[in-house]
Amino acid sequence: MSVIHSVARKVRPIWTFAAIEHILRKILTRKAPRTLESASIKTWEIAPGETSISPPAFFLPGQIERITGWAFTSEHPRRAMEGGSIFHKPTHGFLLKDVWLIDGALYKDDAHSWLAPRSSRLPLVRVETEIDCGAVYCTAGGNRYFGSWLIDDCLTYPLACAEGIPVTTAQPAGLHTLGYEDWLGMKPERLHNAFFKELIIFEDLGQNRNRHLRFRALSNRLLSHIRADTHPGVFILRGKMGELRLLQNEMEIAERLRDRRGFRILDPMKADVPTIVAACAGARTVAGVEGSQLCHGIAVLQSCCSLLTLQPPNRFVSALKPLTDRDNQHFGFVVGTPKGSGFSIDPTEVERTLDLFPA
Repeated sequence: MSVIHSVARKVRPIWTFAAIEHILRKILTRKAPRTLESASIKTWEIAPGETSISPPAFFLPGQIERITGWAFTSEHPRRAMEGGSIFHKPTHGFLLKDVWLIDGALYKDDAHSWLAPRSSRLPLVRVETEIDCGAVYCTAGGNRYFGSWLIDDCLTYPLACAEGIPVTTAQPAGLHTLGYEDWLGMKPERLHNAFFKELIIFEDLGQNRNRHLRFRALSNRLLSHIRADTHPGVFILRGKMGELRLLQNEMEIAERLRDRRGFRILDPMKADVPTIVAACAGARTVAGVEGSQLCHGIAVLQSCCSLLTLQPPNRFVSALKPLTDRDNQHFGFVVGTPKGSGFSIDPTEVERTLDLFPA
C-alpha cells in the first residue's frame, strides 16, 4: 500500500459504548471475540514466508535433561535446541475501518484485541482524538516485556510509518524506551483512546528475510552513534529485575568471565542507552540470564557472533534462538540447578560452553 498522509486531531468528545458492548456480548453469547484480522477489509503480503534450516544450539552433554519446565512454547525445548527445518511466517498488513482504541484495547464491531492491561475498571467511553489513518505497531508482548518491544515492536515501526501515523498505547515509557526511540528516530503517537477512520495492523512475527533486513537496519542505526571496537564479550546482569529468575551466583560468573576472558560487565538498570550500546557494541559474545536485558546486546550483535543464555531449570526459554538463527549467529545455553529461591550455575560449565562456540 502507498503512504497515507494523516494527522491526529482533537475533536469534540465522542461517546462510544464499544468496550461495554464487547463485555456484554461476551457475557451473553459466551463466545470468544473475533480477531481484528478477520474484520479487515483488505489484506496484503508485505514479505513472503520461507523455510530455513535451524542449526543445533551449543550446549554440554546432560543440559537438556536438567530442564523441568519451559515458557512461551507448548512443547519441550529439546527439538528447538537440536535444530532442523523451520518455516518462518510471512509478514502481512490488514486494513480496517472505524476502529476504537479504548484503554489499551482495539474494538471493531465484535472483533477485539488487547494491547495493554486496562488502567481502570470501567471502560472509557469518552474519545477526543480522531485519526484518518493510523498504523498500530505495538503488541501485547511488547507492552509487557521490554525485550519484545526492542526486538519485535521496533521492527514493525518502519512498516507503520509507511502506512499512516505510527500508533502505540499510552503505556508509561521508561528511560531506556525513550533513549532507544531517540537514537532510532522513532516518533510514535501515544494514545490512551482514539477513533480511527482507517487503521492498519500487522502480523509480523515470522523471522523471514525482510525482518532480518529491518533488524540489521535497526542495529546499524544504533551503531552509527558510537565508535565500536571488537572485544571478547559482555555479561549483562539481570539481578532481581522483571519476572524473577534469580541466579544466585550471577556476579561470581560475571567477574570470572571478566577476569579470565576479558568480558565487560553491564548493569543496564544503572546505565543509559548510550552507555549500554557502547558496552555491547563489538562484543563477540553476549551472555547472561535469559531475559529481556539480553536484548540490549542482541540489538547490536553482529553476524557470526554468539549469544550464551543461562537458564533456570524450571523456566527454559528458547525464544531468542530464532533471532540468532535468522542473523547467522550462534546460540548456546547452560541450565542451572535449583538453589534457594532461585538457581545456580557452575562457572566451569559456562566457560566450557563458551569454548564450544566457533572461533
